[in-house]
Amino acid sequence: MKFTKVCTLSDLPNDEGLKVVEGNTAVAVFKVNDEVFATQDRCSHAKWSLSEGGYLEGDVIVCSLHMGKFCARTGEVKMPPPWKPLKKYPVRVDGDDVYVAFEDGYFEKKE
Repeated sequence: MKFTKVCTLSDLPNDEGLKVVEGNTAVAVFKVNDEVFATQDRCSHAKWSLSEGGYLEGDVIVCSLHMGKFCARTGEVKMPPPWKPLKKYPVRVDGDDVYVAFEDGYFEKKE
């Protein structure tokens, strides 16, 4: 996996995401307590930016356009109207630096 440095932990807002872009891939990075997660930046329902038009409620990403909710940890839909989960991206934290593997996005498999 190729990880790219996208920000530092101190760059991440407490209750919102941070949009990071590499090529044509936009990712929203979220800090939940001491953990960092990355998902696709666009809501799967209405293509609304989750980093610029969304916020966190604990570990739940809320899309402010239609109030759909997603789990930041898994990308799964927690409340409609979205029905499709978010793509997740591998994250690595090294000291204060946050890295994302832009080429390795995936949908978490349900068990």
